[in-house]
Amino acid sequence: MPKLKTNRAAAKRFKATASGKLKRNKAGRRHILGKKNTKRKRGLRQAGYVDKTNEAQMKRMLPYV
Repeated sequence: MPKLKTNRAAAKRFKATASGKLKRNKAGRRHILGKKNTKRKRGLRQAGYVDKTNEAQMKRMLPYV
C-alpha cells in the first residue's frame, strides 16, 4: 500500500490531542480589533476543537496524527 500524503495546510492549522481530538485556533483575531470587546477577544485566545461534523474530513487530510 502506498504512503498517504498529508495535507500540509491542514497540518499547520490542526493538532491532535492525546485522545485523538483535533485542536484548532479560532479565527477573527488578526485585525479590526477595536470594535471587538475585551471579553470576545479573550475568548478567541483559547484554542477550540474541530466540530464533530468536520472531524472525519480533517482526519482524512491528516492520516498520521
